[in-house]
Amino acid sequence: MLDTPGRDGYPGRMQELMRTTDPTIIAFASALLEGEDIDVFALDVHMSILEGSIGILPRRLMVRDHDLARAQIVLSDNGIPTGL
Repeated sequence: MLDTPGRDGYPGRMQELMRTTDPTIIAFASALLEGEDIDVFALDVHMSILEGSIGILPRRLMVRDHDLARAQIVLSDNGIPTGL
């Protein structure tokens, strides 16, 4: 988990919402969640430097604890499985 302040200044813990090797899914999911005023943070987005840009290392999308259930519903409603 990751501690980070949100837009409202609340220092909430963050949990992993999803992981994928497809950067377009991360971008789409981030846009959907931000549209619902859910703070998101993508991890491991610069790992392509280490892997040589072959896309084998998954990227993770994090949301605050209290937004996790709502974020899962938003993604599910839009056909994006969280798989966690």
